[in-house]
Amino acid sequence: MTRTPWQRQHPAEHYLNRELSLLAFQRRVLAQAADPTVPLLERLKFLCIVSSNLDEFFEIRVAGVRAQNALGANSNAPDAIQPNELYPRICREVHGIIAEQYSLLNDTILPALATEGIRFLRRSVWTPEQQAWIRDYFYREVMPVLTPIGLDPAHPFPRVLNKSLNFAVELEGRDAFGRVSNAAIVQAPRALPRVIHIPPELGGSPHTFVFLSSILHAHVGALFEGMTVLGCYQFRVTRNSDLLFDEEDIKDLRTALQGELQHRHFGDEVRLEVADNCSDAMADFLLQQFDLGRQELYQVPGIVNLVRLMQVPDWVDRPDLKFRPFKPVVPKDLDSRCDIFAAIRKRDHLLHHPFQSFAPVIDLLRNAADDPQVLAIKMTVYRTGTDSVLMEHLIRAARKGKEVTVVVELLARFDEEANISWASRLEEAGAHVVYGVVGYKTHAKMLMVVRREDTDSGGGGVLRRYVHLGTGNYHPRTTRFYTDFGLFTANEDIGADVSDIFKQLTGLGHPRALRHLWQAPFTLQPSVVAAIRNEAEIARAGGKGRIIAKLNALLEAETIEALYDASAAGVEIDLIVRGPCALRPQVPGLSDNIRVRSVVGRFLEHTRVLYFSANGEDRVYLSSADWMERNFFRRIETAFPILDPKLKRRVIKEGLKPYLGDNCQAWDLSGDDGSYRRKQGRTIRRSAQEILLSELVGGASGTTS
Repeated sequence: MTRTPWQRQHPAEHYLNRELSLLAFQRRVLAQAADPTVPLLERLKFLCIVSSNLDEFFEIRVAGVRAQNALGANSNAPDAIQPNELYPRICREVHGIIAEQYSLLNDTILPALATEGIRFLRRSVWTPEQQAWIRDYFYREVMPVLTPIGLDPAHPFPRVLNKSLNFAVELEGRDAFGRVSNAAIVQAPRALPRVIHIPPELGGSPHTFVFLSSILHAHVGALFEGMTVLGCYQFRVTRNSDLLFDEEDIKDLRTALQGELQHRHFGDEVRLEVADNCSDAMADFLLQQFDLGRQELYQVPGIVNLVRLMQVPDWVDRPDLKFRPFKPVVPKDLDSRCDIFAAIRKRDHLLHHPFQSFAPVIDLLRNAADDPQVLAIKMTVYRTGTDSVLMEHLIRAARKGKEVTVVVELLARFDEEANISWASRLEEAGAHVVYGVVGYKTHAKMLMVVRREDTDSGGGGVLRRYVHLGTGNYHPRTTRFYTDFGLFTANEDIGADVSDIFKQLTGLGHPRALRHLWQAPFTLQPSVVAAIRNEAEIARAGGKGRIIAKLNALLEAETIEALYDASAAGVEIDLIVRGPCALRPQVPGLSDNIRVRSVVGRFLEHTRVLYFSANGEDRVYLSSADWMERNFFRRIETAFPILDPKLKRRVIKEGLKPYLGDNCQAWDLSGDDGSYRRKQGRTIRRSAQEILLSELVGGASGTTS
């Protein structure tokens, strides 16, 4: 699709930088790990989430900036910060985040865990009995799968997998062949656990652990018989993981993608992590091997991959150190014992995850697979996981002879392999599998069931569409800790819109004008901008313009400029943006009437809710898309209206108001310097997520899944 090029109206200083804003988000996540009111094992999880987020940040965002910097390319981002200036700022900021992260781990969280009987034993404190057990574990479980590689003319530096655990060993002496080598590399196979549980009778507590890196450090000499080990240092390399191929030139996307995935583990190096005991000589040697500079070296006082600690809370049975568990509620009208088709036919239904269960979505697909009156099922798949009951129901439906069409997005980053596997299984079952439109990721969340139903007047019956539209993925696991909305409807116009979009995705032809849905890459961005400008016109005419938007990211320049103009017209604007935001709020003369806040808590805020007052009409849309250029112009996305007045009020009450009143987990963005300041409730504590848990789970009627 071609569109009119964006023409800058505001100077670069009116925008914040995307990468630096993303790093500010990591600091907000890190603050959850530092918060003493958060249960201890959950604080450990937040610490791990920061590491996981930084991994992806380096693999994709930093890799891109670094490549631009190396090529001397200029940035066309609205903030106009050039790569040669941005890249060192990113490195400095990440070094600061990592320093705070490990300080929090070593000085606060690990000591606090130890007082609770959850210990991670360093080599210096192993008892003789523990040493004997660990020695036996090393020779039995570890040593047989290790392949030490001595570095000499016959053994060049090995290829190191992306984010894998490795050890650089400094040696002295000659081996059995008389060779002299002062260095070797030991790669830890990914099959080996990085955290090992010590038997309670030896550990002194039910939950005592030792790191694989400590075990290998203690016994690395056994890998180099007759030689002297001078040092052993763990290291980890992060690589560019963006997939690079020209979609316009390929004939079979799946085959091309399968080939490219093999190279993801060996992309260009962008970061080297080493333990802080690593000698300068070895650090310089490793940097040379990976063609990295000192600013890309991250020396850490501990294990180089904190993500591996994410599993520990699941291994430890201490409910008192975790968030209080809850069971998502199933609304009575959508209970599995009810006729879900009759319930949706009667009225629209809204599910608010994770407070309300994802089970009705699964039930809809299960019933559709079994119901002889169902003729066709169509669904988009972006992320669904390697083990998905939804996909199993689609496969079963196809095997029963129903017309099953699945639009699988093969380029869902880091889920490509799982999606390729599901595509193959669906095709084997007889389903129609398509991969959307080349050049446009299919990110919309749509499920449509076509059913033949009898009419009151008799006859052969009519075809009715039952639709589910969502703000989040069809992934039963993530619906337990992502906040998302999902709408069930049998509205004929919405069903027709969804049907038209599926026709676009599977066939050819020009898009038809949709009745209710806004669709990227055609009408979504223009409709959002038009709605913003409409509020500005209302305000200029003396009315009360009002906009509230809840998003994951706000970066698209034309939309930001429309918001600036609406603010100047007197429109009151509240933006709840979880992650990166390029808009500068409350700058005098620019954005006086715009407030931006981010809410970071127990659940990952993922809902996209749009509210426009529209002279009292209260137009409410839910969407799969953030306000980013990629979502507006390089993806298939939807925004869908909430037409039922009762459900509209519910979205405002649950999806917007609690977040505007949050004074515990909310952070306000300063337009001056792009920093975030945490709201501190002085009297009454108001946490949006806690309020929703109480209202939708604690006090709600219905069944639990």
